[in-house]
Amino acid sequence: MMNRELKLAVLIDADNISDKYVTTILDESTKYGTATYRRIYGDWTDTQLSSWKQVLLDNSILPFQQYSYTYGKNATDSAMIIDAMDLLYTGSVDGFCIVSSDSDFTRLAARLRESGMYVIGMGESKTPKPFISACNEFKYLDILLQEQEKESGVEHAEDKTAKTRKAAPGRKPKKTAASAKESPAAAVQKESPMPQTQLKTVKKAILSLVKECSDEDGWIHSSELKNQLVKRFPDFDVRNFGCSKFNAFIDSLNILERRQEQTTVLFGLKNE
Repeated sequence: MMNRELKLAVLIDADNISDKYVTTILDESTKYGTATYRRIYGDWTDTQLSSWKQVLLDNSILPFQQYSYTYGKNATDSAMIIDAMDLLYTGSVDGFCIVSSDSDFTRLAARLRESGMYVIGMGESKTPKPFISACNEFKYLDILLQEQEKESGVEHAEDKTAKTRKAAPGRKPKKTAASAKESPAAAVQKESPMPQTQLKTVKKAILSLVKECSDEDGWIHSSELKNQLVKRFPDFDVRNFGCSKFNAFIDSLNILERRQEQTTVLFGLKNE
């Protein structure tokens, strides 16, 4: 993540994103800087988008009307891309937050990065890999929303149904030897929407990065390890694996040794 506060243009594809994610989108964008522009694109004559009206008013998001000229064709993408390029040439922003699960924005994200913009993508875990890879960072909205609801004690109806089914009278879930050895991150990933970058891939990359980027004594700073992971996997986020802190996530994997030096945390390979 960038160390400085960014002036962001948050651009939302209403045809592709549900209004239930608005709070998640805005909360996440504030971690990077200020949402100087908050714009959303769609055909507002379509009754399917009527649920957005109050949400837009409550969160000061400016709607842009884009009629669907041809049935089955999404004109919203073109309008959003043109607007993004206009904002790029004004020089009034440092980065863009492109909110969509649509691969049509892959070239836009790549073009913005080529122009020195910091690009944060947001979409559901179904988002195609090319769009994710074109961003500096990518956040899974369905995973973040699920985490927020767990923290606030809210459960989806399907989650409650699943729990009821598991807790049928006279039946207790069995703990296998394999599940007992699983890290918290691995256990959570099985129950959550799946990120494109799987836990086993992240673990392999962590071991590789420690070998490649550690100092002469074999240690790497926690912040450097995190930065390198985000560069390698734009969708890397410890919340994808049920953790809130990076150091706690690394500890849960049980593959590295941790060392504390005053306010600095370092990680190194475990001695066999």
